[in-house]
Amino acid sequence: MTGATLSMNLQRIGIHCRSFFIMCKPRVTALIVFTAMIGMFLASPGMVPWPLLLAATVGIALSSGAAAAFNCLIEQEIDARMARTRARPLPTGQVSSMQTALFATVVGLIGLGILYYYVNPLTMWLTFATFIGYAVIYTIFLKPATPLNIVIGGASGAMPPVLGWAAVTNTIGPEALILFLIIFAWTPPHFWALALYRRHEYAKSGLPMLPVTHGEEFTRLHILLYTIILVTVAMMPSGSGMSGWIYLIAAVVLNIVFLLYAVKLYREYSDALAQSTFRFSIFYLTVLFACLLLDHYFFFPLPF
Repeated sequence: MTGATLSMNLQRIGIHCRSFFIMCKPRVTALIVFTAMIGMFLASPGMVPWPLLLAATVGIALSSGAAAAFNCLIEQEIDARMARTRARPLPTGQVSSMQTALFATVVGLIGLGILYYYVNPLTMWLTFATFIGYAVIYTIFLKPATPLNIVIGGASGAMPPVLGWAAVTNTIGPEALILFLIIFAWTPPHFWALALYRRHEYAKSGLPMLPVTHGEEFTRLHILLYTIILVTVAMMPSGSGMSGWIYLIAAVVLNIVFLLYAVKLYREYSDALAQSTFRFSIFYLTVLFACLLLDHYFFFPLPF
């Protein structure tokens, strides 16, 4: 093999590795892993043993990446019609459908295997159910069928802290369900804000997203309503004694800002404001869960 041939092969391998990494949706996977780790730490009275933390984190990350790759595989024709996604590896032909299916299967099996053998079977089965919920039920059946797809399918996206909790305790506690409800309520206003300023792309894709099927004003109203639900649910850790003053203060401030975004979006819509709302929603969830973690290790109890 000549030097030039070796260089070309290495370059081709590099392109494929980068393509597979992109299809794992690293930013989404990072948020999933982050919330799962928060669930692990909150479930432990002290520090999580590092072998368990490492195994659970890697297993959940690999399973999440595999589900994202399957999503890209199933939606490649839709992705090709949208400006936001048309540069993904499958629409551009950087990888084939067969390569993607093989990659996602192998990575998913490795992730589930790690969870089964090095964490516990409950976490593996919950992760597998989440995988099926996202890659199959949501992507294949719900997303093209109903404008409420993101509400129903949001259950899969809300599972990571439950997985983290189960990894440490081998059970599903009420605290884990509160974490689930926070993400479940957060998902609709987060995603519908994106759908609003990308509504023309979703119209071209043929997907029945809420701004396309019911209009902008209807969607803005539902963002406001679901934000009110989120504000209520986000106070549950304080009301249940799960958290103390640190979380309470952070939750109140974050809830007020998110609610102001939702009200302004309903009353004075612009694409720029919808984009700002979408970006703040990511900041909201990240800081909210980070403050839960901070509160867990520096607990100042509430007087009730």
